Amino acid sequence: MLLKLRLLPLALLIVASSAFAQQDKLLTHFFYDKMSLNPGETGLDDGICATTIYRNQWDKVNGAPNSAVLNVEANMNRFFPGGVGISFYHDAIGFSRQNNLLLNYSYPIQIGNAGRLGLGFGVGMMNYGMNPLWVPPQTLIDPTLPVAGFGATSLDLNFGAYFKGKNYYAGVSSTHLSESLLQSSTIAGTQSYQSARHYYLMGGYKMNNIAGGNIDANVLVRTDLVKFSADINTRYFYVKNNKEIAYGGLTFRTSDAVAVVLGYSPMENMTVGYSYDITVNKLASISRGSHELLVKYCYYLPPPPVTKARHPRWL
Repeated sequence: MLLKLRLLPLALLIVASSAFAQQDKLLTHFFYDKMSLNPGETGLDDGICATTIYRNQWDKVNGAPNSAVLNVEANMNRFFPGGVGISFYHDAIGFSRQNNLLLNYSYPIQIGNAGRLGLGFGVGMMNYGMNPLWVPPQTLIDPTLPVAGFGATSLDLNFGAYFKGKNYYAGVSSTHLSESLLQSSTIAGTQSYQSARHYYLMGGYKMNNIAGGNIDANVLVRTDLVKFSADINTRYFYVKNNKEIAYGGLTFRTSDAVAVVLGYSPMENMTVGYSYDITVNKLASISRGSHELLVKYCYYLPPPPVTKARHPRWL
């Protein structure tokens, strides 16, 4: 009976990883991971920013998802119109491993005094591999389960539109536009993995000078037209000397979890964050929740020197 309880979560994860639904990573700090979901956001903010996030989902569940993300983006308007970025993320679920690497570009369009619209695309590659190692007994093998490992790499394309106003933002995007079929020949025959197109809708609003601080709300809706989920987040920022020093808030994810998010700025232009998800789905009796760590740092180039023309007579 104990063995069955240990294998049940793994079986659920294997089934989930072989289906089309929700192949993309899932992060509680989604409001710091906009670029990998919507390339239109790339470089709309000033400076050069690097963000890394690590997620340990469903702690203590064997084979549960582990995700790592690294986004680096830069506003290049000083040199040419637009923003550029590179996004990498790694997902490990059960026996499977997925790696995505994308190069992003966003072209900004000023919409009067309302804000800027970024139209962006991402071009890169998706790598997927599986190395199954089944637990005895190994008799009566299920033919629907892979018996040999495989790995393959293919093209990956993203597109997004992102609007940033004074105190709000909104975006719509799609990932895996190419819906690539990753195939590899093994001793067990041809193994394959079909990527599915995902669609995202995001938005947020910020209110300043509320109870001595700032409050923001963020929403992310995701679907692959098979499954649907949404994250709703709200945070309160502690402000000192007109700078946001720390924040705390809550995130609700439909049919999955309720999370506590905390963050602190130990130095200027740097943010570290942590979140803890309380599992409310069918794994609630087994999982010890999910943990997530965030580090973000931005560097701002000094303003270009001011040059003045002089008459040659006075040089």
